[in-house]
Amino acid sequence: MNLTRRDFPADFLFGAATSSYQIEGHAQGGAGKTHWDNFAATPGNVVRAENGDRACDHLNRMDEDLDLLKDGNFDVYRFSTSWARVMPEGRGAVNAEGLDFYERLVDGLLERGLKPAATLYHWELPSQLADLGGWRNRDIANWFADFTEVVMSRIGDRLWSAAPINEPWCVGWLSHFLGHHAPGMRDIRATARAMHHILLAHGRSIQVMRGLGMKNLGAVFNFEYVTPADATPEAAEAAALYDGYYNRFFLSGVFNRSYPENVMKGLGPHMPNGWQDDFDTISEPVDWVGLNYYTRKIIAPDSGPWPHHHEVPGPLPKTQVGWEIFPDGLYAFLKRTHEGYTRGLPLYVTENGMAHADRLVDGQVNDAARIEYLNEHMARVKRACDDGIPVKGYFVWSLMDNYEWALGYDPRFGLVHVDFDSLQRTPKASYHALAAALAR
Repeated sequence: MNLTRRDFPADFLFGAATSSYQIEGHAQGGAGKTHWDNFAATPGNVVRAENGDRACDHLNRMDEDLDLLKDGNFDVYRFSTSWARVMPEGRGAVNAEGLDFYERLVDGLLERGLKPAATLYHWELPSQLADLGGWRNRDIANWFADFTEVVMSRIGDRLWSAAPINEPWCVGWLSHFLGHHAPGMRDIRATARAMHHILLAHGRSIQVMRGLGMKNLGAVFNFEYVTPADATPEAAEAAALYDGYYNRFFLSGVFNRSYPENVMKGLGPHMPNGWQDDFDTISEPVDWVGLNYYTRKIIAPDSGPWPHHHEVPGPLPKTQVGWEIFPDGLYAFLKRTHEGYTRGLPLYVTENGMAHADRLVDGQVNDAARIEYLNEHMARVKRACDDGIPVKGYFVWSLMDNYEWALGYDPRFGLVHVDFDSLQRTPKASYHALAAALAR
C-alpha cells in the first residue's frame, strides 16, 4: 500500500464491511423467507438461480471471520442485521436464535477490540411484508421502527454506531424502477412510493434509536459520479437528472427537507398522498453520514420515456462487473456532501472496493489490481482530509467474497478469498498489504 495509518489523522478509523444475506447462510438459524429468496427462485433473475441459503456460512464460522478482522488490524466492522432472521414474518414473533447470534457477534467484536457498526437493513425484506406491498406500503415505516426496537433493545447499548438503511437508491430505484434487484419491479408508481417510504422508515428508525438512548447514529447513501456523454445541453440535462435521482434525492430529503425539482417532474405525479408533510420525520438529525462509492456513469439523452436517457460505455479501465474505475469521484462526493448538505458532520467512506476475477493459485491470491484500486481511492480520502473535509474513516467492501445479489457468486469483492464449495477462507495479497499498512 502507498499509504499507511500514519498518513491519516490520529482518530481516523479503518474498517471492513459485509451484509447479512450475502454472508450468513439465510436458510439456517430460524430465519424467515425474504423477497430475495423469492426473487432468486424465479428463472432469469439471478445467475444460475443462486441464493443466500448457505453463502459464506458466516453463521457457523463467525469466530474465524472476526479473527480475520482482528488480524487485519481493522478498527471497525460494519455488518448488517437481517430483518427476517430476527422477525421471521417481519412483524410479531421474534426468533430468539437470531437475536442471540447478533449479540454474540457484537460481543465477539468487543472482545477483539473492534468497534461494531450496525446497519439495520441491507435489502432482505421479509416475504410476508413484501406480500403487503413492501416499500410501496406506508405502513413499512412503522414496521421498520418496530424491528429497530427489537434489535436495538438487545444490542444497541454495545454498538459503536448504527444506521437504518444501506443504499436507499438500490432499495428504491434499482429494485422498483429497473427491476434488477428484489422485488424486481419496473413500475414508476412503485418507485416513487418506495423512495419516499424508505426515507420515512429511516427517520422512524432514528427516532426509535434516540428513544433507546443510542448515540452515533448515521445515514448511508450510495453515489455514482455522472458525466454527460457530450457537450450538448441535452446531455447535460440528462446527466443532471441521473445525478438527481441517484445522488441528490435521498441526501436532499434528509438534509434539505425537499426533493430535487428535476426528479419530481417525473416522480411527482406518482408520489403518495401527503408526502410533503413527512419531512419532520425524514430529517431527524443524524450524527454522521456514510458514503458508498464505486464508479462513474456516462449518460446520454434519448427519445424514450422519462427519464429520457441511457448509459454509454466509458473509456477507463473496468472492474470484473464492468464498473469504470474513477477515483476522483470519491473526492468529489466527499467535498460536495460536506459543502452542500452535511455542513460539518463527520463523513465516513462506508463502502469502497472492486470486483476482480481473483484466482487461488498454490494457496495464494495475487490481487494486485485491488491493491492499486485501494491505493488510488485512499489517496483521494487523504486529499479530502488534508483539505479540511471531516472524513473520519474508510471501510473496504468487502471483508470476504460473498453472494453478489443478481450476479450470484461470480464477482469477487473480498479481501479474503472464499471457496464456495469447501468454504475455506484464504486472505488475498490485498488483505496482507492492508494489514501491514494498518499496523499500529
